[in-house]
Amino acid sequence: MGKTGLVYHPAYLEHDMGAGHPESPNRLRAIMQQLERSGTAARLVMIEPRKAEAEWVTEIHDQRYVAALNQHAPSSGRVSLDPDTSMSPGSLTAAYLAAGGALAAVDAILSRQADHVFCAVRPPGHHAETGRAMGFCLFNNVAIAARYVQKRYGIKRVLIVDWDVHHGNGTQHSFEDDPSVLFFSTHQYPHYPGTGRATERGRGVGEGFTINVPMESGQGDDEYRAVFHKTLVPAADEFRPDFVIISAGFDAHRDDPLAGMGLTESGYADLTEIVAGIAKRHASGRILSSLEGGYNLAALAGSVDSHITALLNA
Repeated sequence: MGKTGLVYHPAYLEHDMGAGHPESPNRLRAIMQQLERSGTAARLVMIEPRKAEAEWVTEIHDQRYVAALNQHAPSSGRVSLDPDTSMSPGSLTAAYLAAGGALAAVDAILSRQADHVFCAVRPPGHHAETGRAMGFCLFNNVAIAARYVQKRYGIKRVLIVDWDVHHGNGTQHSFEDDPSVLFFSTHQYPHYPGTGRATERGRGVGEGFTINVPMESGQGDDEYRAVFHKTLVPAADEFRPDFVIISAGFDAHRDDPLAGMGLTESGYADLTEIVAGIAKRHASGRILSSLEGGYNLAALAGSVDSHITALLNA
């Protein structure tokens, strides 16, 4: 059993895309209340995020895109970035702190302050493209963290496991020509954003280092466990990652309103244990997990608690 850290900051609640939007501040409120109620929070090492430095954000995002976000961030009201994504006055600070929370998590893990860290951050990140906000995402938190751990700490091989119900198109595009990052994604298909076919395997020297497992609606704990054992584990054991990152979306839960999958809290714990086994074998147990989706508040909070408890027991 190792030490597990938690990244959180109240500024994450200041990102507000409007009444009725599923990606709401109440998501983090529900998570934090559940962790306190269950006693899990008392077992965690609290990690303070910082605003991500521009040099690390622009490892993934085009400088013109970052400049445009800075320029158009509103002082009042909202600015629409795509049909699903907008900025309120607190959004840009939250986005920099979300990306910086992932960087602080890397620092905590590499300094041995924690073995694994869950980042309770928002806005989420895995849909954010090099030069485009989309799917509730502004900066790609896990992609920025992956480049940071490589360039700041000299870590060679990074595994990114994305179990969000939606395909992590932004993360895939960030690394599809890079053999130093293995990107593995399970996702409901066909579903937003429409990418993530099994034939998308990377390109150039990165071919074979993108693994997409599109799944039909209704599949649950047994089917996910089988996919992880059959596909992820052998690929990861061949790749031998030095560091593991999870794009931890919890919207494949059976109660989530934005999808049609059948995972349960117990299923998420099982997937966590499988990934933790990979990290133990190859990466000295090092796991950074960052929140993506999950829109039924009770299901989200319970699933995060189960995920973190599995990390605590890893």
